[in-house]
Amino acid sequence: MSLLRIRIKLPDRPGSLGTVARTLGAAGADIVQVVVLERAAGRAVDDVTVTWPDGVSLDVLCDALYSVRGVVVDGVWRTTEAPGVFSDVEVVGQMASNPPNGVVALVEAVPKIFGADWAAMLTPDGTVVHASWQAPDPVVPPPLPASSGRAFTGEDGVRYACVPVGGATQTLLLARVAAPPFHRTEIERLIQLATAAEAVLGVSAAA
Repeated sequence: MSLLRIRIKLPDRPGSLGTVARTLGAAGADIVQVVVLERAAGRAVDDVTVTWPDGVSLDVLCDALYSVRGVVVDGVWRTTEAPGVFSDVEVVGQMASNPPNGVVALVEAVPKIFGADWAAMLTPDGTVVHASWQAPDPVVPPPLPASSGRAFTGEDGVRYACVPVGGATQTLLLARVAAPPFHRTEIERLIQLATAAEAVLGVSAAA
């Protein structure tokens, strides 16, 4: 079985999510978790994490969802953890218990928290301080946006999120391959986690 995350847009009305859940079950998916990312103007954006049988085409899953009136599939991508399994509080606790290893703990944790493929901590000149074990070798960072705490798409189509850590002495970079962009609520959560890391590690420790 594979663990998948599905981002869908659906009508924000009673019964909509229940219909989606029944449809996913009939298609062979088992829902692990649902995270509501946004509700506005009568529409909702949800990330649904499911287990899916190996060897079964994802087209079966997408076709089933598209059969539900009003549902739009923004993306389907593989993940290793359901959101919330590895919590922000747990990461902060790890950093606090071992500050010299805090940056490593943070970088290794954020792909699990945000359903990313890999993460890296960078200096302003692009030097890699630490990259998660899933990261490509070598890590070739994309040009980073001037504004802090934002999502962007690289020229190769990879979805990125970045946030300054340690008084902008470093940048935490997350990457998703073959996935939808990072949602603004995810960016807000990433900023909160970076702020907590700064408080625990201190600017000098993160530098």
